[in-house]
Amino acid sequence: MTEPSTDGPLLGPAEIRELAEQAGIRPTKTLGQNFVIDPNTIRRIVAAAHLGQDEHVLEVGPGLGSLTLGLLAASSSVTAVEIDPPLARQLPQTVERFFPSTADRLSVVEADAARVRELPGEPTALVANLPYNVAVPVLLHILETFPTVRHGLVMVQDEVADRLAAGPGSRVYGVPSVKATWHAHVSKAGVIGKNVFWPAPKIASGLVRFERREPPVAESLRRDTFAVVDAAFAQRRKTLRAALSGWAGSGARAEEILRAAGVDPAARGERLDVADFARIAAAAGTVSSERTEEVAGADSRPGEVPGNLTTPRTASATGTAPDEHPAEAVETAPRDRSGVNDVPATDPGEHP
Repeated sequence: MTEPSTDGPLLGPAEIRELAEQAGIRPTKTLGQNFVIDPNTIRRIVAAAHLGQDEHVLEVGPGLGSLTLGLLAASSSVTAVEIDPPLARQLPQTVERFFPSTADRLSVVEADAARVRELPGEPTALVANLPYNVAVPVLLHILETFPTVRHGLVMVQDEVADRLAAGPGSRVYGVPSVKATWHAHVSKAGVIGKNVFWPAPKIASGLVRFERREPPVAESLRRDTFAVVDAAFAQRRKTLRAALSGWAGSGARAEEILRAAGVDPAARGERLDVADFARIAAAAGTVSSERTEEVAGADSRPGEVPGNLTTPRTASATGTAPDEHPAEAVETAPRDRSGVNDVPATDPGEHP
């Protein structure tokens, strides 16, 4: 039965299955439909999101409404973006049934969260269980498109959480790490076990917390910087001079740009932080596309980038890498009856 809570009613396994049957939903791998059936997990997610009562929360992939009910209890309003029409139609009915006093504070948008560009009101926080195969594009799209979203917590495949929160020098540091850090300070907030879902996926999920940087950085510099990031990690094991030669037009010009930015051409992208990549993008505008003289050295003036891109976890392009950062707090789900918690990896679900 629905579990009573000082934070509002929360759904249990019986309600989840009943709602799925009513909607004619058979959870599909294509849409990542694995629904959270454990009320304690919902409580942990909502608590870790650090929501204020005046928050307008954006939820992506609300599914059958488990997390939606918890978010309505902890905020002033919720906008839920759902791609599956039957689920989008059913969600208001679910809230009206289980938490009627909050029904007028829910808005449902039937859309693809990776493409949505307009929402009712101005959401201030993102709290969502993202599908593993589009988690990074959805997160980046929300951060790029809705500047009023100042902070949030997302649940993704555990290894994706590690990548998003990784710092320079980490073996999993890459394009998602840099691009997420462009928009926000990112950290791993915990782990959610596979056994709190129906149907159960074959790997744990990770919680990722983010806090938007202040102030927002110019869009033109973001595009230019992301082009550098994509080029640098497309050939991860190559030096930056080699990896950026296609982007710059030649290896010689790539070296000149790198020296102008104060970055060692022999370094690799995995050693640079987001500010380093931004300096490279900015320096490209100061270096002619036609090389007319030999590179004088590394004493050129670096390109200027906004100060808010600096981060305490940076690694010098010529220095050593910092240690990888552990999660702030690891939250694990109860063990299932078989006692098995660790199995080979596959995709976790989208919908709580």
